[in-house]
Amino acid sequence: MFLLIFIPVLLITLISIINFLTIIEPKTSATIQEFISVIIPVRNEAANIHDLVACLKAQSHLQRAEFIFLDDNSDDETLSLLESELVGLTGFSVIKGAPLPSGWIGKTWALHQLLEASNGEFIVSIDADVRITPDAISRSVISLKSLGLDFVSPYPRQLTQSLAERLIQPLLQWSWMSTLVLSIAKNSSHPSMAVANGQFFIVRKSALLVAGGYESVRADVLDDVFLARNLIRSKAHGIVLNGSSVATCRMYSSWSQIESGYGKSLNRAFGSIVGSIVAIAFLFLTGIAPIVVAITGTSWGWIAYFLVVLTRMLSALRSKGRIIDSLLHPISSIVLIYLIVYSWLMRGTIQWKGRTV
Repeated sequence: MFLLIFIPVLLITLISIINFLTIIEPKTSATIQEFISVIIPVRNEAANIHDLVACLKAQSHLQRAEFIFLDDNSDDETLSLLESELVGLTGFSVIKGAPLPSGWIGKTWALHQLLEASNGEFIVSIDADVRITPDAISRSVISLKSLGLDFVSPYPRQLTQSLAERLIQPLLQWSWMSTLVLSIAKNSSHPSMAVANGQFFIVRKSALLVAGGYESVRADVLDDVFLARNLIRSKAHGIVLNGSSVATCRMYSSWSQIESGYGKSLNRAFGSIVGSIVAIAFLFLTGIAPIVVAITGTSWGWIAYFLVVLTRMLSALRSKGRIIDSLLHPISSIVLIYLIVYSWLMRGTIQWKGRTV
């Protein structure tokens, strides 16, 4: 039992330290000569429209750029607010989405339509709840070009307020910071090493088309990760960046949103039910077992627990998260295990923005 706990704990600690020291952050800003297409799908995002447009129209260092919104058949005030915000703005446009066809999910269908309407050499997709700094796109494109890559995913700082958010959201970045050596993944040709976050994603249009575009992930709830895998399969290369200095996102604001959000996706995250069982075992061995062993009076349990907490702290430092929440990792692991099980039990029945996913 001791080795079953300690070996994976030592491994994730080593990987976390390597990534803490080597993860790439988009820092340099310069004028981008290439044509940039920024595409933004929106559905029932009335509360986000004003701030979203404000951060996009503040973008600097873009010589040629277009900003294309697609209203995905919203049934709130999204479209009217968007049209009002775009009055008088050069390079900004909004299109009305076509009805959702069979075999597609809403977001990938919206992105597919946006891609067809785009003219840029680089495609920048941004979710409606993401806010970026004025030089975020410039810095990210410069990073992509300087690294010789085809796509990058600047991982936004995940804003959390409620206890549920603080327990779960930091695990997003910790999961890949502690399990994947990014400096190796950057040039890897293995799709299994793909990491991406569709909240803020930048890709060469030519590479995206070779990979099959958004049609290649038309039915995938985890479209970002599966798109990155398809890009790698088509010989493209890319990596996740530490985007905490250029982008923020409050993904969910309540437990019900967290349950629905993760409920629609976690059953696809690990490939199969066997993969989900392996993930649960990993969470138990690295997140729950160390503190259980420690409480029973074994000093090695405390060592393992503090090493795991260290991995969470390193991730929090890079992502500008709350370091103190790292101490709650065992509870976070229990909640995530629940969400994985819940996702399997509820698969195909979750409602998200008025649609069954």
